[in-house]
Amino acid sequence: MTSTDKRPLTLRDVSDACGVSEMTVSRVLRNRGDVSAATRERVLNTAKELGYVPNQIAGSLASKRVNLVAVIIPSLSNMVFPEVLNGVNQMLEDTPLQPVVGVTDYLPEKEERVLYEMLSWRPSGVIIAGLEHSDATRAMLANSGIPVVEIMDVDGRPVDAMVGISHRRAGREMAKAILKEGYEHIGFMGTKMPLDHRARKRFEGFTEGLAKAGVEIEDRDFYSGGSALAKGREMTQEMLERSPDLDFLYYSNDMIGAGGLLYLIDQGIDIPGQIGLAGFNGVELLQGLPRQLATMDACRAEIGQAAAQIILNQTADVPRDDIAHQQTLTPKLAFGDTLRRHRRG
Repeated sequence: MTSTDKRPLTLRDVSDACGVSEMTVSRVLRNRGDVSAATRERVLNTAKELGYVPNQIAGSLASKRVNLVAVIIPSLSNMVFPEVLNGVNQMLEDTPLQPVVGVTDYLPEKEERVLYEMLSWRPSGVIIAGLEHSDATRAMLANSGIPVVEIMDVDGRPVDAMVGISHRRAGREMAKAILKEGYEHIGFMGTKMPLDHRARKRFEGFTEGLAKAGVEIEDRDFYSGGSALAKGREMTQEMLERSPDLDFLYYSNDMIGAGGLLYLIDQGIDIPGQIGLAGFNGVELLQGLPRQLATMDACRAEIGQAAAQIILNQTADVPRDDIAHQQTLTPKLAFGDTLRRHRRG
């Protein structure tokens, strides 16, 4: 058969190969109807040998839905989101539902396009990062007629279900821990906030926590781009040249925090005695650093699992009432080697 002769296999091909009707093949492949175990096994084995894949689009004409879950995230280069995807995949692994991923690059207009295209396939559910969306995106989500779970954040009003952490609370908790250990001259480094709403909320919570104790951030720096080690080194050097009296540096994510840590080690600076450091996300890759960076776990895999569980429950024939529609997870602070555990005397 030449490439021009190729055509997709059909139900008729499977039917002819195993000697049963097309209706029987359809019932077996859709797991519907009363078919004997022997016939079911013969059909499934034949379909597998032929390499037949059912046409889900044709099948969805009746159900108006395909077994896909749209997972829309801002980035794949940020290590946070692959771990969320792992959580989603683990929960859906032994089910008919299959996650498909769209990436928005933190751009609201791209999020609109990605969501529009994914909804046109009539998925069984949508998992989408964040609570901040354009009016058009919120309208599409609200009127999609399928389960929608917004993830990573709970500081806001969801369209439907949500699973995440309070980033404002995470910022406040980090400020409280830093102040408790006696640090007073604090600098902040992070991504530019208009696009990364969760980083913005952590920053707001952090400054609120400091303000309650009468402390203000003494220096701050923001950047556009990925969470790069090189950027963390560069920003840390520049900040300490500007503000040499700082005794604590808080980073909006672990990757730039790790860059800052490596710079300070190179400079022979006493950590955490002279300068303390903390990041955010609890990235496991960084456990191989010479010192463990203080950080806060963002509950990434758990968020993915919980979101997928909500989708599965909402698409079940009889949904369980013990699975919460809105779930707030609690991140844990890890002191590591860069945040003192006891105030200096």
